[in-house]
Formats: sequence, C-alpha cells, structure tokens
Amino acid sequence: MQLGTRWAFGDEPPRSVPMELRPGIVAAESGTPDGAGRHWTLTWLEGRPIAELDDGTVVTLEAPGGQGAGDDGDDW
Repeated sequence: MQLGTRWAFGDEPPRSVPMELRPGIVAAESGTPDGAGRHWTLTWLEGRPIAELDDGTVVTLEAPGGQGAGDDGDDW
C-alpha cells in the first residue's frame, strides 16, 4: 500500500511524487493565476499516481491502453 502526501502550491513536490508527474504539475500551476493557500494532494489509484489541487485540478499519468486515468469511458 502507498500512502499519499500533501504540499503547498508552488513548492517543490516531495520525493514521493514521481518525476513523470512533475511536468504536468508545473503546467497546471502556470495556468492557475492565484494558487495562494492551495495545496496539492498525491494519491494512488491502482498503482498510478494522481495529484489533485484543492480547486479540483487533476494531474495524472496516461493509463495503459491509451486512455487517461480520468477517462472512465462512459460517455454514452
């Protein structure tokens, strides 16, 4: 089992945040005009890291098979 962690918007992510996820976090922060007082939360779902900002912004790695982890495919 892997436990999540939290860190402040704009701070260097902790070591537990995978390097592959960090560019997405940087991009999300650069697109957010005011991150004061916000925090990121790192969680793990089925072995994949998910970083979520307090405002609902989600950064994740692409799931195997080409679908993003946030795409549940129920758009019918």
